[in-house]
Amino acid sequence: MSSSSTSYLPSRPSAAHRRTQPPKATGVAAAAAVPVLHRDAAMDPAPNPLPLFRFVAFGVIVFLGILQFLPATHFRHPADPHRNWVPMESFMNGSYSFSPSGASGRENTKVVTSNREEDGMVHVVSWMECLDLQLLAVLANSTLTSSRNPDLMYFHFFIPGASEDKLSFFKLKVLFPNSHLEIHGQENVKELIKNAMLPLEPNFKELAPFAIPIILESLTKFIYFSSDLVVKGRAEDLISLDLQNHGIAAAEDCSKRLTDHVNPDVLDAIQRSASRSWVSDTPYEKNACIPDLSVLLIDARNLRKDFLKAVSWWTTVLKWNKSASKSNPALFLTLYHNYLKLSSSWLSVRNEALPESTSNKMVIPYDGPKKLCSAPGAGSTLQLGRGDLWKRYLPPMSSQILGQ
Repeated sequence: MSSSSTSYLPSRPSAAHRRTQPPKATGVAAAAAVPVLHRDAAMDPAPNPLPLFRFVAFGVIVFLGILQFLPATHFRHPADPHRNWVPMESFMNGSYSFSPSGASGRENTKVVTSNREEDGMVHVVSWMECLDLQLLAVLANSTLTSSRNPDLMYFHFFIPGASEDKLSFFKLKVLFPNSHLEIHGQENVKELIKNAMLPLEPNFKELAPFAIPIILESLTKFIYFSSDLVVKGRAEDLISLDLQNHGIAAAEDCSKRLTDHVNPDVLDAIQRSASRSWVSDTPYEKNACIPDLSVLLIDARNLRKDFLKAVSWWTTVLKWNKSASKSNPALFLTLYHNYLKLSSSWLSVRNEALPESTSNKMVIPYDGPKKLCSAPGAGSTLQLGRGDLWKRYLPPMSSQILGQ
């Protein structure tokens, strides 16, 4: 056979073909042989709860909805990291104040004191005679923006009517949600000053910085800023100063002298005849500069215990008339040689000063519109602004939030 011819060789049947194939089922038998893996959801009937359960569920929903209209009895303070529930009446009482630990009120004074005495925070205190939240917003925001560590700032604002005014606190917290902030009433501080100055009529704004640590014992070392200031310096640098044995530090205003407020002959006669711990043993310097009370660094542990008593004594001896002078010379005489002198950069510059003279200042006067208190019960008047520096430190949306 030639090579070109072909031959047929039948192939071997494969193993698959050798296996016996089962007969295919047909019809009903095939359907029964296939296992059912999934059941059609439509085949299951919908759940039908009992009518009683429907009625109970509807009642629960209505009950929860009605609860939303009941007045709040407790709230959580935004500065409390533990988010403890605080009774609402504790805020309504002027003797109570918020603390980061959730403790409040006189019942927890010792707890608050122990937590704050060495807490590393920079405590800033301010007193306001006529409620003006815009001033407080500028003061707080300028302090925060000028600070190296704004998280360490802790504000204590003493405002009139704080025991009835919860709204002011929440407005400020909306502007400064991450800040440490407390609103305090003034009643206890005023009562303390009145009792110390009886039967005299005191100037609460001047004496408040020295009475506040007696009421709020947790404040051992703090900075007092007048509410009508714009802070450009770093508060943490100020509070870190060593006061040595002094309880107070203040900048001196040499545009005002001691003799501008008190007769030097009268002062010499008092110095020679009176024997009191708050009267100087040496003759008073007639041209001594007056300490500026707008910025004070106070260490309550070194502040003399009879400070208010000394002011009351000097006021009586000098027969000071409140209507004749805005500043009580008794306060300057009590502070005479009893305070540490701050740098002149912490002296509040007057409004008539040229703008270039404020460049190296740590604090400058608020130059925007502000409310002025009128006679008691007569409300307040609005004083127009004299500049626009305050606008740089006003937080966004302040007008809408504060309603001013």
